[in-house]
Amino acid sequence: MLDRMTTNAEESQTRPRRRAPAGAAVLREDVTEAIRAAVFEELAAVGYARMSIEGIARRAGVGKTAVYRRWKSKLHLVLDVVSAIAVMGLPTPDTGSLEGDLRLLYEVTSRALRHPVASQIIPDLQAEAARNPEIAEAMQKTLREGQEGVALKILVAAEQRREIRVGFDEELALDLISGPLYWRSVVIRGPKLPKGYLDALTRATAEALKAL
Repeated sequence: MLDRMTTNAEESQTRPRRRAPAGAAVLREDVTEAIRAAVFEELAAVGYARMSIEGIARRAGVGKTAVYRRWKSKLHLVLDVVSAIAVMGLPTPDTGSLEGDLRLLYEVTSRALRHPVASQIIPDLQAEAARNPEIAEAMQKTLREGQEGVALKILVAAEQRREIRVGFDEELALDLISGPLYWRSVVIRGPKLPKGYLDALTRATAEALKAL
């Protein structure tokens, strides 16, 4: 940050200074990220219903105005964060085999779901989704785009390698991949997965997909 500021200062001496358009708001990215991080912490601490813009701003070390300049309400702020959760840290595996791809996907997903903050936030947002259609729609859309988008790429690669049948049932295959781990981690919410669970789940899912 300091190096960048120094470079900017040197450049300003060699070129004309350009003024921002009148009324334009320059939103600092570091402040935006601090607010997003504060939302995670506030959701985990008090839940959506008790969460407030004041509490978020206090955790982020900014004024309420900084929050409202970026999001017009608590709902819009949370929807933005939900969108970020769905795609965060979920790369598309490319191990060269269906079982290898599934195993890597399950490892990354299980770590994310078992994170202390995520394990508190996701059930709370699911409860809110039952009462708020906007949150329900956002969660469904972003989770499908994130988790199922990666899973579909795994399936297409397996189809091209002829590990699964060409023209497989896409919806059923996606349910087979995503359902068991979410059930175990989000619904049952055990403290940790049984020893060997991910390996067994990988083998069982791969066999089920081949049988479609």
